[in-house]
Amino acid sequence: MERDQDQLGRGSTAERVAGVLRRRVTEGDIPPGTRLSEEVVGAALGVSRNTLREAFRLLTHEWLLVHELNRGVFVRTLDGDDVAQLYRLRRLVEGAAVREVAGAPDRVIEEIRASVEEGERAAAEQRRPHVATADLHLHHGIVRLAESPRLADFMLRFHAELRLAFHAMGDLRRFHAPCLIRNRELSAALKARDAQQAELLLSVYLVDAERQLLRAFADREPLSSSG
Repeated sequence: MERDQDQLGRGSTAERVAGVLRRRVTEGDIPPGTRLSEEVVGAALGVSRNTLREAFRLLTHEWLLVHELNRGVFVRTLDGDDVAQLYRLRRLVEGAAVREVAGAPDRVIEEIRASVEEGERAAAEQRRPHVATADLHLHHGIVRLAESPRLADFMLRFHAELRLAFHAMGDLRRFHAPCLIRNRELSAALKARDAQQAELLLSVYLVDAERQLLRAFADREPLSSSG
């Protein structure tokens, strides 16, 4: 975790530690159900136990971690209800953001296009987890069309929870491969400043993605109840 220690910088705080762990979750490095040992994580990041516990508390409030009595701290495992709530929020926030595309800065449009290419390269190189990460980068770019730093920061935290839902798919290629074409189409609509077309493409994308995830969670339920 050397690069994580670099990110902490001088005078590391619980917020910075939480930021490192949040990023690791968002990038798919820490899957749901992972136990976070205070000893192991604290030593890896070079922080005190008190600082780490405060970071765990912050991430628990963000719905990323859960404390289980006499067992420790774990990365949350989501269910179908979580997915439904996450996608309802995505429709509200991202749907509103694309309507702001007419006045959005060119640099945000370019960042969205770069995220599309990032995902396509990752798919071509069989770096499947990075396809999901690129997809989240694109959708964070969509939120930034609204030019609200507070909203963009909120969605960074939200996307970490969303990444936990993606793990239910198992084969991320099956989930994200169709998105590569849709993301290219969505990027083109945004570049053309066509808010109506972009909102339509985004709406269809989100409905289909939610349906796939809910189906995946439903398929997992008998396994979890029997075991």
